[in-house]
Parts: sequence; structure tokens; C-alpha cells
Amino acid sequence: MALVDIQVPDIGDFDEVTVIELLVKPGDTVKAEQSLITVESDKASMEIPSSHAGVVKELKVKLDDKVKRGSLVLTLEVAGAEAIPVPAPAPAAAAQQAPAAAAQALPASQSTPASAATAPAAAASGPIEVRVPNIGDFKDVAVIEVLVKVGDSIKAEQSLVTVESDKASMEIPSSAAGVLKELKVKLGDIVNIGDLLAILEGSAAPVAATAAAPAASAPAVATAAMPAHESTALPQTALPHASPSVRKFARELGVPLAEVKGRGPKGRITLDDIQAFTQAVMTGSTRTQAQAAKAPAPSVGGGGAGLDLLPWPKVDFTRFGPVERQDLPRIKKISAANLHRNWVMIPHVCNHDDADITDLEAFRVQMNKENEKAAIKITMLAFLIKASVAALKKFPQFNASLDGDQLVLKQYYHVAFAADTPNGLVVPVIKDADKKGIVQISQEMGELAKKARDGKLSPADMSGACFTISSLGGIGGRYFTPIINAPEVAILGVCKSQMEPVWDGKTFQPRLMLPLSLSWDHRVIDGAAAARFNAYLGQILADFRRVLL
Repeated sequence: MALVDIQVPDIGDFDEVTVIELLVKPGDTVKAEQSLITVESDKASMEIPSSHAGVVKELKVKLDDKVKRGSLVLTLEVAGAEAIPVPAPAPAAAAQQAPAAAAQALPASQSTPASAATAPAAAASGPIEVRVPNIGDFKDVAVIEVLVKVGDSIKAEQSLVTVESDKASMEIPSSAAGVLKELKVKLGDIVNIGDLLAILEGSAAPVAATAAAPAASAPAVATAAMPAHESTALPQTALPHASPSVRKFARELGVPLAEVKGRGPKGRITLDDIQAFTQAVMTGSTRTQAQAAKAPAPSVGGGGAGLDLLPWPKVDFTRFGPVERQDLPRIKKISAANLHRNWVMIPHVCNHDDADITDLEAFRVQMNKENEKAAIKITMLAFLIKASVAALKKFPQFNASLDGDQLVLKQYYHVAFAADTPNGLVVPVIKDADKKGIVQISQEMGELAKKARDGKLSPADMSGACFTISSLGGIGGRYFTPIINAPEVAILGVCKSQMEPVWDGKTFQPRLMLPLSLSWDHRVIDGAAAARFNAYLGQILADFRRVLL
């Protein structure tokens, strides 16, 4: 083993920056390129990565320390092969680690043709294109905030959008002045150097294209992933103060940073603050700012009703035997955060029932037999989608979403179905299922299922659903409690059908029974309506001619 000093690399044209967050502690095992500390200037926050893998022996910095290129961050204990000194990253490498800082350090003489093209050569009266300038050696950064809207008067160098990589966040300025006529990007879009951001109408001489101005702390887009009634608008003067890693963690959990109170230096939001907020939401001991504003003031001396949960157990599993660690696939990380939010925030109730599909299954088998050469196989799930549409039409409160104090009743019928893939569960959507026949629905399901398995589903393939069906029919089970996919208000779970003796008034008859599990949002739907929905769905599946009525 050997000791290696980890220093601050070249992070751009900065004299000194402040240490605002310590991401490791003595004894931690770190990987090469793992972030060690977060630093911040007056315009940018960025994470400093490790040049080696090893165990943290000693931290050489503390919160609020001032550091610059070459400053000692910590000492690592590394294996002999890892102890070979590694030169400080070249400016290009540093730009990749912290594109915001590298962008500022880039001399104008090094600007690329792409960036030069962002500024027209002379004053113009008419449409002016504003493109992403050269902001360092990076690609595919996400738009996490849109700072302007169509119709706004834009000044030269005014920030238009905030983008974020995994290491840094930065604001993209306008290369010209004028009135914003068209915005070409939206939240969540991925952009690169030279991409078109906006079109201005102006007569002022445009300025030369410059590097993007890094943002001190761009607000997280977790609110964009939440239903509209769960997010709260935040004034531009009170942006959440958090590092890129904290914002990323908040997005994965679906936590709106605007609602989190930062307890770090200067009100900075830390990982502990995110975890505490999530815990408080789960116990019902916290409210959003909008809820708090509407609520009456508490009486003097009133106590809180929140529960103090025990911390999550820290266990050294290797004490009990050999283990293997695996990173969760990206799909499961995203779905876990959404499922967690939905389960905590929606008051679920689940009704169970059985549907007699004896005649329907016989008809399905007959249709497939008559069309053995056809590439499309009719599935029971296609019938379930069509039957669900009929039930949604009869009970419109199931085809709705909550938006604040209003119920949005939808006039379209997009039905989603859960698809199991090697990387996790995804939910593609059959659009306008009310206008399609069983064969067409079966065909679209097959195409979407293949795209899901190949990892080629687009966001459009998985958006706009009114109602979801989760089918375990090909696997087994009897009943389960599916989690509602917000902002929907209900979801149907289906298990494997089986033959059962059913009393017909004179004798027992063998009938093929399909278990149905309907989860519903008790804020919108009551028990009687749910029971009627399930019963009606069962009637349709027992006699599919009812769909025509």
C-alpha cells in the first residue's frame, strides 16, 4: 500500500473557490473519478473528482476552506500499482469534469466555428438565431430550467436556459438582444454545442458568441416530474442552493428542492436534508409551501403529529457470508422514485373480483386458430384494454386526474400496459384505444413490447395514459395490489386465470375465472363506484357483446 495526495485539478480560470460540501470521509473507499468535494465560485458549483482509487486516509480540507489548482484535497491509501503519480488533467479533461468552469477559461481565440456561427456578423433587423455556444469539452447536457418565455424582451448576455451535466450546472446566455419569438427547447431536452435554442426578433447588433455563464445553483427539475398540483412556483430570487449531485439525488427521489429547507452553510441543501425531507413526507409531518400557506395557523402550544422513524439500519452483510453488489439499472432507479412517491402520496384502496372469461377465451383461441398464418396473435390483454375503455366511458371519474382542487375529466382514452423487460418495468401506451379494434390493439402491443425489450421506447410511447393495466397472467399469482401510476387515479392488476367450479343455480360448472385487482385513489373515487366499475368490467369480459352497447 502507498499514500497518494489528491490535488485540485485545472478547473478553469479561477483564483480561489470555496469548499461547500464534503462528499467523503476518512475510511471511505473511493473509485477513480468519484467526486470528493463540491466547490463553488460566485458563478459556478462543481465537484472535484479523485484521480485514483483507494481508501481515504486523511481529509486536508474542511467546509468553507478556500482552494485553487494544486491545493491538497486528501490523502488516499492505494495499492502499489495505483500509486503511480497521475499528472493534473489537461484543460480539455478538466472541462469534461467541470464544463462550467472550463467554459469560462476558454480564450476567445479558441472558439470553434460552431460557436462563432452563433452570432451574426452584423446588425440585423429580423429573425436572429441563438445557438448553444462552446461551453467546454462535453456533450449531451440536459436543460433543467427555462429562464425566459415567448414575448420576453431579451438583453445581450441575458441567460436563457440552465443546463446541467453530471458534474456542473451552467446558464446559456443570449448572443443578441431582441424579443423572444420562439423557444426551441423545453425542460428535459438534451442539447450540444451549436444546437438552436431560440429565435429573436431584434434590431440591435448581436454580440460575439461567448462561453456560457455557469450557474451557482440551478433549481432541480424534480418539480417537472411531479404532477402540476404537487409543485410550487419559486421566485427567481430564491433559487434552491444545492450542488449538482444533490440535485440529481433529489430528482431520482422526486423531491422538489423548492420545498426543502437547507441546513448546510449559507442555507445550502445537503444530501441529509433531502433524506430528512423524504422521511418527513412519508410520516406526514411536513407540508409543501403552498399547503402551509393555505392552512390555518396552529394554536399556541399545539404539538406536531409527525412520527420519528428509526434510521435505516446500517448492516455489514459480509459478516454473515459472501455477498455480491450490483448497481440498480437506470430504469429501476427512475421507477423506484416514482413508485415511492405514488405510494406515499396517493391513498390507495384495492378491490378484488373475478371475471368469467370462459366464452371470451374460447373465442380468442378460435380467432387465432382461424388465422394461424397471420403474424398478429390476439391476446387476452387486448380484450382487457377494450373492456377497460368501455368501463371508463361508463364511469368517467376513473378517466380523470387531480389538478389542485379540480378534477380533470379526459375526453380521450389512452390505456397503458406494464411491460417486463430485462432492465426493468416500463409502461408503453396504446393511444385512442376507443377508436381501435382488437386486432389493431394486439398489433400495436406487439410492436411496443418489442421496442421495450430492445430499449427503444421513446418518451412519447410512454406518455399520456389515462388508465394502466398490469398483467401477471403469463406468470401466476392470485391477487395483488398494483401501485397507481400518477397522475392517473386507478390501475387494474390481472393475474393468471384458472378453472374453478361455479354454481349456476342447479349444479357446479367448470368456468375459467380471471382474477381482477383494481387499485383506486380514494381522494377521487369511493368504494361504491369502485365496486360498480369492477362488476361492470367483469360483465363485459363475460359477454363481450356489451362493448357494442
